[in-house]
Formats: sequence, structure tokens, C-alpha cells
Amino acid sequence: MTTSILHFNDEAEISQAYETARQTFRSGCTRSLKYRRHQLEQLWRLLSENEEGLLAALYKDLHKHKNEGVLGELIPSKEEVNDALKHLDDWARDEKVTPALVNRAGVTCLKRKEPKGTTLIISPWNYPLFLTIGPMVGAIAAGCTAVIKPSEVAPHTAQIMTELFARYLDTKAYIVINGGAHETTQLLERKWDHIFYTGNGMVAKIIMKAASKHLTSLTLELGGKSPAIIDEDANMAIAAKRVAFGKTFNCGQTCVAPDYVLLTSKAEGKFVAALKTAVQEMYGSDPQLSKDYSRIINNRHFHRLSKVLNENQSGEIVIGGQSDEKDLYIAPTVIANVDRDDKLMEDEIFGPLLPMIRVADVDDAIEYINSKDEPLALYVFSSNKKLVNKVLDSTRSGGALVNDTLMHVAEGALPFGGTGPSGMGAYHGKASFDAFTHERSTMIKDLNPVSEAVMGVRYAPYTSTNLNLARLILESVPRFKKSFVMKHLKWIVIALVFGIGYKASIKIN
Repeated sequence: MTTSILHFNDEAEISQAYETARQTFRSGCTRSLKYRRHQLEQLWRLLSENEEGLLAALYKDLHKHKNEGVLGELIPSKEEVNDALKHLDDWARDEKVTPALVNRAGVTCLKRKEPKGTTLIISPWNYPLFLTIGPMVGAIAAGCTAVIKPSEVAPHTAQIMTELFARYLDTKAYIVINGGAHETTQLLERKWDHIFYTGNGMVAKIIMKAASKHLTSLTLELGGKSPAIIDEDANMAIAAKRVAFGKTFNCGQTCVAPDYVLLTSKAEGKFVAALKTAVQEMYGSDPQLSKDYSRIINNRHFHRLSKVLNENQSGEIVIGGQSDEKDLYIAPTVIANVDRDDKLMEDEIFGPLLPMIRVADVDDAIEYINSKDEPLALYVFSSNKKLVNKVLDSTRSGGALVNDTLMHVAEGALPFGGTGPSGMGAYHGKASFDAFTHERSTMIKDLNPVSEAVMGVRYAPYTSTNLNLARLILESVPRFKKSFVMKHLKWIVIALVFGIGYKASIKIN
């Protein structure tokens, strides 16, 4: 895999892109809902009219089969656009709220949905199209401008996105910058109004440090070791097929892929047998010959995975284990009876290796999960509702899915994001709009003498009478059972105050 097809932008081009995006936002043109809708429609046309080219780029970068490209990248991207187009008016509408009693007279309170401004989107290589388009939809729908930095590790997809964005979108508002760590560092030196990053925790810390210099808000979509608990009474055939799907889709290079399995020794034999059947049904007896199986993105990640597998000090490979560096191929590999402190359990695997750890029971599984950082996803396979609820109530994770893998990410109505080391903030659907939106609390008052009379209790000179009236207006009490008069005393007094204020306004006029 080579990045030679990409033009890496120099410092002058980066500075120009930044200034152009800022000036475009300051011009106010992106605030128009008509403008936002047109850009979203153009984004949908880009995806619809260039499907074959995009799929070809994904295949060149990741050996991604057409089905995986369509199901994992194109359709989710188009659905994000469609959802934004369908709900844009509702999302962007000012939201009126009922004011507190003290502000009830002559006051309008609302939350204005305003764009954060000029934003930076840094996307990863594993789903290079979808994980670029998703945040972009949020930025466009919110009325922001954006500089987009695709991953240089997926150069063919980065190249075609660079060309297509320039053809379909407003090049003064949405600008692609290509490069590696050096160019990303230059981008991070600028003052952004929001940064959206998808990737690993190590780079996220660098981005947070850069953002802290300007107190820039962040959305961080990271990863972690997402566990899968297999109840020994679960339907093993179905559970195994769904775990195999989650672990081998995109060759395991998915931030929410099941990273390891927790199960009892009683369940292990049945689950391994079902996994062997599932993998063979999906990819045949030799997955390397299957046109449906993806590849590792590059040599660096191939060596990383090979090293982790070779350095593990425990467990037994019960499925797979084969590899071919020239083909960037690593077979779907399952390692049974792995020690809890094995090398395989240190970092997120991000590949087709699946370690299995024996636990005594569900309490032991929960204790082990809680000894680790909060993962981006947690999976539990069981028809026992009591067991499922116990796992959900006793653990923390960015998201959770019962009796399947990956599919919660495809549900636009569910915000997708991590917690703690697995990320901060969320997106998808309205959550994408919210990520790039500032809710500006706004209060609008009139200059009516009646409301001014009520508010007179706040002014000096201070008196005990004014303080008592202010307490009555401002201070709430629990709704204990009271007599009718006591229950409505506050309203009676306030009505009297309003009456006095109204008479005073008549005399003034």
C-alpha cells in the first residue's frame, strides 16, 4: 500500500484552507437552511453517482468486498444524509422552554441552535468513507464549515474523496487536506471551534493537548477492548455466527469488533465447535481463497498483529493461525483458554484474532470487565433477562448490544460514542447535528411596567418585605399535602403583586 497517489498539502495550503473556511463561516452563508440542505443533497448525489469508484477505492485499500463496502460504508453514509435532510428543519428550530415563575411575565426563553463555527474532522482508515461522511453530515447540517483530514493510510479512498468533495460541495466551506502526522500537527496548531477525531487513544491525547491551548470542544470516537459474554445456556450456533461476523467483518478492523470472549469452561467446547462451523460456512475451509474475506490494511499493522499473536504466552490456537505477509492475510484466529494477563489482553487487537478467557460465572466476568478501561461496546449473548440486566447494570461501556455484534452502530436513532478511554461525545442522526451545534440559551424580555413591578423586589434599597416577596416568588417547596388556601397562597400573593403593579402602571401612564 503506497501513499504516492496522494498530494500532501504544504503549510501554505493548510493556512489557506483554514483562513478560507473561517472567512466563509463568518460570512454567514452556511447558516441558511437552504444552503445546508443543498450541500446535503450534493453529498447524497456524490455517494449515489460514484458508487463504483468509491467501492473500487475501498477494495484497493482494504480488499473490501463489494457487499462489505455497500453495507458498511455506502448505505450508512447515505442514511446519515437522508436522516439529516428529513429532520433538518426540526433539529435547527429554536426550542422554546417554559421559564421559571420569576420570569413568567413578559419573557420568552429559548434555546437557539447555532453552529459551533469552523471545525476540523480527522477520520480513520478502517472505514475511511463512512467515518468521514458521518461527521461531515453533522457539520453541514449544523451550519458549520469544515476542514477534513482523511487518513493517508487508506490513500485510494482519500484521493477519490478529495476529488469528489471538490466537484460536489462548496470548496470554500468544505476543504480536504491530505497528509500524515506532520500535516495533522500543523492543522492542530490552529484555533478551531470544534474538533472531531476518530482513531486511537494515544493520538487522542495529543489532540486533546492541542485543543486545550484554545479551549476547543472535542468529539473523540476511540475504541478499546470490547468484551463478549457468552452464557452457557445461549443458542451457541447463532451466538457463534454473530460473533464470527463481528470479528471478521473488515478483517476485524472495526472499533466495536468483539475483542475477546468471556465464557465458562462448560460453554467453551460447544462455542468453539460452533465458531468453527460458522467460519467455514462464511469463508470456506481456506479463508485466504475466499473473495469475501478482507485483508490487513498494511505491513505495519500486519507485523503488529503477528507480534501480538507470537508473543502470547498462554492459550491454544483452536481455529486459524495462518498468515501470509505478501498477501497481508491473517486467518480468522481463535485462541482458547488465554490467561487474563496475557499479551493479547493488553491493548485493543483491531484484527481477526479472538482470545477466549474462562470465567467461573457471570459475576467473575463482570469483575474482569470492570478491572479494565470502559470499552466502546459490550456484548452479551443470553436469553436469560435477569442475567442480561445484571451485566448491563453492573458494567459501563460506550454502547451495549444483546445477542448480536456491530449492528447497534447502524441504528441512526441511537447516539454512538464512548465513555472514558473509549471516547467522549457521540454522533449519528440528531446526535451528529448536536455535536456541531451550540445551544445558545436566550431570554427575551419586554419593558412592560407590570412585569417591572413584580421584579421590583430585586432592587435596592433592600427591605425585609421585598426579601419575603422574593422568597415567595423564587423559592420552591416540596408538594406536601396542604389546605386549599396554603396550596395556592403563592399564586394569591403573586396575583396581588401583579394587581398593584398594574395600578401603578396606569398612574404612570
